Amino acid sequence: MIKHLTTHGNSLALVIEKGILELLGIDRKTPLEISTDGSRLIISPAQDAKRWKKIETSLIKISDRHAKAFERLAK
Repeated sequence: MIKHLTTHGNSLALVIEKGILELLGIDRKTPLEISTDGSRLIISPAQDAKRWKKIETSLIKISDRHAKAFERLAK
């Protein structure tokens, strides 16, 4: 899908169709994270930092607890 930016006051805006917003579960109150990989603009729903930290902590614990098993599986 090709889109063009529209003027919004002194800024530019990107209009996202309702179908895409519904597919992603985004509404006007959803915080969005905007990032880039150097050549693309990436817009995604913001991740809950507390939730991500819990997941990261759990992954570290699992990795530490089962390191030997993971090494054997990798072979």
